[in-house]
Amino acid sequence: MALRFDTRYAGQLADENALNLISAEAAAVHATIHAGTGKGNDFLGWLTLPHDYDKEEYARIKLAAEKIRKQSQVLVVIGIGGSYLGTRAAIEFINTQEHNRLGGLEIYFAGNSLSSAALSNLLTYCEEKDISINVISKSGTTTECSVVFRVFKSLLERKYGKAGAADRIYATTEYSSHSKLYELAQQEGYECFLVPDPVGGRYSVLTAVGLLPIASAGVDTDILLHGAQDAMDEYSRSDNLFENDTLKYAAIRNLYYRSGKKIEFFAAMEPDFTLLGEWFKQLFGESEGKENKGIFPAAAVFTMDLHSMGQYVQEGERTLFETLLTVSEPVADILLTDEPGDPDGLNFLAGKPLSFLNRQALEGTRIAHYDGGVPNLLLEIDRADAYHLGWLFYFFEKTCAVSGYILGVNPFDQPGVEAYKKNMFALLGKPGYEGERAALRARLNQQ
Repeated sequence: MALRFDTRYAGQLADENALNLISAEAAAVHATIHAGTGKGNDFLGWLTLPHDYDKEEYARIKLAAEKIRKQSQVLVVIGIGGSYLGTRAAIEFINTQEHNRLGGLEIYFAGNSLSSAALSNLLTYCEEKDISINVISKSGTTTECSVVFRVFKSLLERKYGKAGAADRIYATTEYSSHSKLYELAQQEGYECFLVPDPVGGRYSVLTAVGLLPIASAGVDTDILLHGAQDAMDEYSRSDNLFENDTLKYAAIRNLYYRSGKKIEFFAAMEPDFTLLGEWFKQLFGESEGKENKGIFPAAAVFTMDLHSMGQYVQEGERTLFETLLTVSEPVADILLTDEPGDPDGLNFLAGKPLSFLNRQALEGTRIAHYDGGVPNLLLEIDRADAYHLGWLFYFFEKTCAVSGYILGVNPFDQPGVEAYKKNMFALLGKPGYEGERAALRARLNQQ
C-alpha cells in the first residue's frame, strides 16, 4: 500500500463497533458511486480518469510542456480554485516550495485574486523574461482569470507581436461555443486543451488542467498517473470499509460529524505540503458545505502551527478532529552533531537525524491532542514523489465523494459559489444586473 491509514487514536467514536453500525451505509454509497445513480452523477468522470484519460491529448500535453520549457523562462498559470490549487500543490509537493529558485522553468500562479499589488509585482518581474501563459477557465468568463488574462495577453502581444504571443498562449477550457475562451482561442490560434465535461474543477488536477503545468515543471506525469491508477484499482475492489480506506475515512468523518465534531483540522508535517492542504480545503469544503451541513475543513503545517493554533487544538472547544499527513522517508536529512559545552542543552540529540525529531514531534502531538479530547487520524506515505501524490489525489477524491453522499448532499455541485459573483457583477455595473445593483447600493447606503 502506498498510503497507510492509522486509526490508533481515532477514539471510541470511530471504534470497530461504531464502524460496524455505519458499514452498510458506506457500502451502499460505494455501490451508488460505481453505478452512477447518485446526485451529480454527470460529474463522475474523475472516477475512472486515471485509466480512461484521452491518450492523444496527453501526448499533446507532453509536447506542449517540452516546448514551454525550451521557449520560456517563466510560465504564468492563470486560474482560480480547482484550476490552480491542485496544480500548485503538486509542483510544491514534488519540486518543493523553492522550485523557482532551483533553475529551469519558473512557474507563477495568477488569476486567483483581484489584488492589484500582487499582479503589478508579477508583471514587473515578467517584463524582462521570456514567458508563456496557460489560461484555465471552463467558461472563459471567470472574472478573476479573465481580467488577469487580459493584462498578460497585452504584455505578450507587446513583447512578441500578435502571432508570437499566440504561439506562447495555451488555453485549457471547454470545447464549445459556451466558452468565450474557446472562441477566442480558435480566433487567435492558441493551442487548446480540454476541461472534460464530466469532471468538476476541484476534481480536475489529473486532467489537462493540472497535467500541462505539472509536466512543464519537469514532473514525470506518467508516474503521477500511475500512482492514481493503482489507487483507483485498490479502492474499487471492495465495498467493505474494513478493506477499503476511502470508505473507512469517509465513514469516520461522518461518525465524528454526527457526534458534534464538525471541524476537520488537516495538518501536514512538511512545509512543502502546504498547498496540498489548500487543495484539501477546497475539495472538501466546496463538496460538502451545502444545505446548512458539512464538516468545516481547516489546514495547518506542523510543527509551525503548533506554536500558533496548538493551544486551541489542545484546550479549545471540543468540536474538531484531526487528520495528519506525514512522509516516512524524507527527500533529504540532516544529522545533528555534538557541541562542546552543550550550550543549548541539545547534545542528547547528537547523532540523530532531524527527521527523527519530526517524527517524535508527530507522535507526541497525536498523544497530547488525543488526551485533550481531539481524536486524530494519520495518513502516511513513504516518499514525497509523483507516484505517491497521484495516489493521494485519488484517495482524497474518492473519500470526498463517499463522504458527501453519506452526509446526504451532492458532492459535485457548488451553487453557493455563485452568490458573491452575482453581487460583484451587480456592483461592477455588468449589463443585465441593473435591478440587483440598485438593491445592493441601497443596502450599502443604509450601512
